[in-house]
Amino acid sequence: MQADQSKMPLLAAMLQYKKERVYPFHTPGHKGGRGMEPLLAGELGAGAVQMDVSLMAELDDIHCPTGCIGAAQDLAAQLYGSDRCFFAVNGTTQAIHAMLLTAVKPGGKVLVPRNAHRSVAGGLLLGDLEPVYITPQFDAAFGINTQVTAAQVEAALEQQPAIKAVFLTSPNYYGQAADIKAIAKAAHARGAVLLVDEAHGPHLGFSSLLPPSALACGVDACAQSTHKIVGAMTQCSMLQVRGERLDLERAADVMSLLTTTSPNYLLLASLDAARFQLASCGRQMSEQAVAAADRLRLVLQSFDGLRLLNEDCVGSNGIAAFDRTKVTVSVADWGYTGVEVADCLRQAGVAVELTDAANVLFLVTYGDGGDDYDAVLAVIKQVFTKLGQNKKTPQTLAASPQLPAPQQALLLRQAFDSAKVSVPLQNAAGRICAEQVSFYPPGIPVLLPGELVTEAIIAYCENMKNLRLPVSGPADGSLREIRVVLE
Repeated sequence: MQADQSKMPLLAAMLQYKKERVYPFHTPGHKGGRGMEPLLAGELGAGAVQMDVSLMAELDDIHCPTGCIGAAQDLAAQLYGSDRCFFAVNGTTQAIHAMLLTAVKPGGKVLVPRNAHRSVAGGLLLGDLEPVYITPQFDAAFGINTQVTAAQVEAALEQQPAIKAVFLTSPNYYGQAADIKAIAKAAHARGAVLLVDEAHGPHLGFSSLLPPSALACGVDACAQSTHKIVGAMTQCSMLQVRGERLDLERAADVMSLLTTTSPNYLLLASLDAARFQLASCGRQMSEQAVAAADRLRLVLQSFDGLRLLNEDCVGSNGIAAFDRTKVTVSVADWGYTGVEVADCLRQAGVAVELTDAANVLFLVTYGDGGDDYDAVLAVIKQVFTKLGQNKKTPQTLAASPQLPAPQQALLLRQAFDSAKVSVPLQNAAGRICAEQVSFYPPGIPVLLPGELVTEAIIAYCENMKNLRLPVSGPADGSLREIRVVLE
């Protein structure tokens, strides 16, 4: 029976509680804004601080949802086509951890593309799982990792039949989707489940202009960053699970284990509202985002020497579909790094989602294309016009090599729990890494605990540092030193 997608049960319950003007002899301590610092309270507004409420009977319990939270999650599951939806208020990182811990018991093996987000390593460590890494395809023209192919997955599963789960990131940061249908078929044929980090795909499946959703392609679970692309607040995500091959009760237990006992109801309500938006006008939102992205593409295509990532990438490098709302432009032929161009844009009042050695990525959503969009496109055109008048020696993309292949010397958990010592990065070759090192965004690990530090990895890290790409993970944020396992 179809539920009424025109309702927002959680938001409605919060508004009703606010309307009743109950005096709070309970948390939070600011007591409906009465004790909040005035500057912050003023910026947030009286309505928002009054709705920053605690666990009241009328507002359900996320750990055992039977009321408004349960109803809101059920509506989201029905909208996307899963058996259970869980609201995650600790971002897609929490949802990814929960997927892994639900699907695989301690000691189990998981097939993981090396371009998976750093949060995957956290889930592997928490679950004491053993990763089996697979190298994604590489687009040398743009200097980016793309996707793994179904043939690669089949070969890995044939070689290691003990693998219990296959993990994918689809679409990737650049909007490139894997052949999920073929990979799901390969995984299921060998008794493995398919888990997908769909952080950049909560809007997929609502328009034929965009790739199909992971759930439509047969996955067993997927994690969606509802805050990245659609209308939820930052750190709000959803975990979608199907019960044919995964235990829904275990998924609920794991999510409860990983969820705070004091969830922020404003975050939860924003998930309810974002689902309502998609149910009401998801197709219109998708078409608006694509139209806005296409307008930006037209501006960038007007410049000679700039290369845009387009739908012609489909059919190669494991890419089965492309999300046009991700606008990636290579500035290598103009002699710039993505970081340099992003700095120029930021000085002009435009902030981009991602930069790497050769590219700048503009993330476009249904929130773009409004009254101010023409002015923003004009600013972008001015910036690129000035850059084009001052071109430098073209890059050869040697500045953006493929990530060196990892060499595992110890199990992830074993290395994480080992005694550690800091050594200069330049002197670390041959040592076993004891921490995670990645450059963010996109947050793809260069090193994980238990992996061997090699000269190639040291050179890669120094190159990324010279490009001023921010490092994430190590205790030494400058990466002059790295923690290794004490010998």
